[in-house]
Amino acid sequence: MNLAVFSSRFMNLAIVWVSKAIISKSTSPTRLFTTSIKAQKKSKSSYISHETAIRLIKHERDPQHALEIFNMVSEQKGFNHNNATYASILQKLAKSKKFQAIDGVLHQMTYDTCKLHEGIFLNLMRHYSKSSMHERVLDMFYAIQSIVRQKPSLKAISMCLNLLIESNRVDLARKLLGNARSKLNLRPNTCIFNILVKHHCRIGDLQAAFEVVREMKSARVSYPNLITYSTLLGGLCESGKLKEAIELFEEMVSKDKILPDALTYNILINGFCQAGKVDRARRIVEFMKSNGCNPNVFNYSVLMNGFCKEGRLQEAKEVFDEMKSLGMRPDTISYTTLMNCLCRTGRVDEATELLQQMKDKDCRADTVTLNVMLGGLCREGRFEEALDMVQKLPFEGFYLNKGSYRIVLNCLSQKGELKRANELLGLMLNRGFVPHYATSNNLLVLLCNSGMVKGAVESLFGLLEMGFKPEPESWFTLVDLICRERKMLPVFELLDELVTEEYLIVS
Repeated sequence: MNLAVFSSRFMNLAIVWVSKAIISKSTSPTRLFTTSIKAQKKSKSSYISHETAIRLIKHERDPQHALEIFNMVSEQKGFNHNNATYASILQKLAKSKKFQAIDGVLHQMTYDTCKLHEGIFLNLMRHYSKSSMHERVLDMFYAIQSIVRQKPSLKAISMCLNLLIESNRVDLARKLLGNARSKLNLRPNTCIFNILVKHHCRIGDLQAAFEVVREMKSARVSYPNLITYSTLLGGLCESGKLKEAIELFEEMVSKDKILPDALTYNILINGFCQAGKVDRARRIVEFMKSNGCNPNVFNYSVLMNGFCKEGRLQEAKEVFDEMKSLGMRPDTISYTTLMNCLCRTGRVDEATELLQQMKDKDCRADTVTLNVMLGGLCREGRFEEALDMVQKLPFEGFYLNKGSYRIVLNCLSQKGELKRANELLGLMLNRGFVPHYATSNNLLVLLCNSGMVKGAVESLFGLLEMGFKPEPESWFTLVDLICRERKMLPVFELLDELVTEEYLIVS
């Protein structure tokens, strides 16, 4: 949409933006205040300032009431809305997705003579983007020149372009760039070009990404920087083009005289680790140190993960120890990476020691860390310790998710520890967690086949209360076992429950 069409669109709006329309009959503090405004107007005893109006608009929950305040204060003699009052009402309306009302306010702004700033429109761009109204994102960009009466800044075009690219509206992004050059005489800078490079790398179109870089090099105001090269390196590494990544890295340093930082090195380290070339990744870390760029925790964590993936536990531990010897404080990811490798190789006691070390160093274990430990204990058959962790950890301030319980429950079921599995199921349900559908049905069948009818019935009713729908095999098996024990009352109760809740389909 060009500027002329945009202006025409708003000039022809038939929205009465100052409408007092349809206010709720419920009395709110703001409604009382608007009544007060009317009384003040009659008595001419007071004046509502811009600051007070803004405060009332921000604190008002109902956007219609907020619009009423906005309208009424403007009826005061000598009061004219300014950038701040417009910004506050537009923010309120945008958060409530009252887009028709926004159009009305924008229409009014086209006639206002107060000094407006483009920040209002940057904010509206974000809201329209969140609501997938991408054409309107572009409209707000054009409104800057139409309403603010000045050329949009490079920040504005950068934000608009990024929002469109992130929404995969490349068609609108290209339209924006074309109009920015031809209509607004805007010359995209490095930041703007980097957005395009990132987009092409993200979709795997490296040829297009390098074409953008060539265009950047031909322009004086947009020469590639470290972010440009880091983005390209990431794209090459993700495509498995490690040789080309190293060549580009050398070009960046030797030809363009751009020094890499730890983040740029991390892209290469991770690329080689993902490709199973962890020794090469190790040499990159050594190269970093010899060239004055000290590796950080993230670099070492990625390298550790590379060694762990290849089962080279001793070398992973050496990296971990080196990190600590250099005065770095391992983070949760570092500890979890090494603990996972230890648990996978059956060295659960060493992993437990690391968990205690985390506690001593005030490094908080997250859900991933705890699930790694639970999995390690269960694989070693140390069910008592795993169940003890599940029981106590929530009371110690740690969060367990559904996966935490599932790890232990599945292992108990597979190992035939059905009594413990049934007890854990009860604990899960009490804490508001429902096992996976297949896990629940499998446990019910196992309980029935093991003759644990009472436990199966209790578990089934507990699951039903949480919205679980058993497979026919589960309740057929259960009914059959109860019938064999000649306990007909429980059978009738169970069938009644299933039919009532529509779990049983009667044909």
